[in-house]
Amino acid sequence: MPREDRATWKPNPFLKIIQLLDDYPKCFVVGADNVSSKQMQQIRMSLRGKAVVLMGKNAMMCKAVRGHLENSPALEKLLPRFRGSVGFVFTEKDLTEITDMLLASKVPAVTHAGAITPCEVTVPAQNTGLGPEKTSFFQALGITTKISRGTIEILSDVCLTMAVSATLKKPHSRFLECVRNIASVCLQIRYPTVASVPHSIINGYKGVLALSVETDDTFLLAEKVKAFLADPSAFVAALPVAAATTAAPAAAAAAASAKVEAKEESEELDEDTGFGLFD
Repeated sequence: MPREDRATWKPNPFLKIIQLLDDYPKCFVVGADNVSSKQMQQIRMSLRGKAVVLMGKNAMMCKAVRGHLENSPALEKLLPRFRGSVGFVFTEKDLTEITDMLLASKVPAVTHAGAITPCEVTVPAQNTGLGPEKTSFFQALGITTKISRGTIEILSDVCLTMAVSATLKKPHSRFLECVRNIASVCLQIRYPTVASVPHSIINGYKGVLALSVETDDTFLLAEKVKAFLADPSAFVAALPVAAATTAAPAAAAAAASAKVEAKEESEELDEDTGFGLFD
């Protein structure tokens, strides 16, 4: 089926909002941050026959609501809600029932950098492992602490904020340092742990690869290494950027000189024969 022309299909979402506002006596706005397309599809299927979910641009939805205020002044309460990823839910059923169905579709998801948490996050009281010299840092954040066995201990649970989140980076760095120390000791004494096993596997792979290079025995991952050692020039894709940049002016000058010489040669040819190059 051919697609409608742009002038026809572009207003359709706006007209659909108007039609749904006319057809349904109830609607509310829902947030759709961090909702995958698959999850949204499952929500639509679960609400089929009971409610209609409509996602759209906030500006378009606001315009549709403002144009409908004469018929339903109560819709004005929805206007401040159009912030971020939001959508309409239209229904004729009880709003409480639909709300419960939407809340039942919530699933835990992995957080991403810069994401805003939908609930409060609390850091429990604990020993941070940081030295006493970091006390002023916690005081600036208003976190009550004490020195316990030469390290800073948080005395009470702290509700996480943007400022307090910086505190987590310091215990996190301290934790990673401890993991590195454990891995180093375990590798030295050859005692396998969760921290050292990945390094042991990599070191073992390096040993097998080195043995394969020195002998005729081979395996799939060693073929590329052997091919490179046999002919390194085959793997050279291009000259380094710095070298190319340095050579660019010289190449440009040489090209200009070549053009001048070609022009002079063509002029000489024209004078000798009386014909142009393309005659």
